[in-house]
Amino acid sequence: MDKYNEMLNSYNTAIDDEAVKQEVEKILHDNISRNSNEEVYRLLFGCIDLTSLNPTDHQEQIAAFTRQVNEFDNQNPELNHVAAVCVYPNFVESVRMNLEVSDVNIAAVAGGFPSSQTFTEVKIAEVGLAVAEGANEIDIVMNVGQFISGEYEELCDEIAEIKHICRDKARLKVILETGALKDCSQVKKAALLAMYSGADFIKTSTGKLSPGATPEAFYVMCRAIKEYYEKTHIRIGIKAAGGISTTAEAVKYYTIAEAILGEEWLNKEYFRIGASRLAAHLLESIVSAGK
Repeated sequence: MDKYNEMLNSYNTAIDDEAVKQEVEKILHDNISRNSNEEVYRLLFGCIDLTSLNPTDHQEQIAAFTRQVNEFDNQNPELNHVAAVCVYPNFVESVRMNLEVSDVNIAAVAGGFPSSQTFTEVKIAEVGLAVAEGANEIDIVMNVGQFISGEYEELCDEIAEIKHICRDKARLKVILETGALKDCSQVKKAALLAMYSGADFIKTSTGKLSPGATPEAFYVMCRAIKEYYEKTHIRIGIKAAGGISTTAEAVKYYTIAEAILGEEWLNKEYFRIGASRLAAHLLESIVSAGK
């Protein structure tokens, strides 16, 4: 048995999808009302990766997008900043040149995003260039085809090589693309392999495939993180992304993370939500809750 299957066999990956669904429903039923408040909305705002990943993006548009972060900070000094601005790697310099808020990170999707279907050498080069341009967070997609076909060594070696390029300059988020995985068992295995290979975060989806994030997949990923932490004492972050645009949806993911991972994960160092539209909705919710 190879080391990858040996690692997987040390965890329970035989998961009943219906049981997961029922557990998620119970968590949300018992806690969602309690968490629908201004304090949680404020925390969520500070955990956003504010994202622009459109085929129509261009340098001036990304510069203006970044300047909006500066303007928001000037207009709302009482609020936490968003956690990061997330763009394609060719726009990292534009973000760096225009971003004035010191504790907002620069995240780049790289490594053949969103399909991950290119040469490993190309992925490594793209990640290296993004880091050299100033990205201090890198979001890559695991090679889902290799995962499904059981090519775990190739899959894990690639993630490890990309992690090596990031070194101590950038945190690595690995996207599982859970919408392409057939069941909760596959989600857990993918999460464990990504963490085993050096991921600093695991992330639900690219937002380019339907379905994107789901509470059930997120729950399974939280469970995997918790069990991995209990075995290794390595704390891995989690990011929900893909179709999360309303305050109510964001609170669901917060509530699941709270129930499974606990307070230690509920900060921007270990909890993120990737979104392009969520920030405005959260701001409205914060204003309404404060009245």
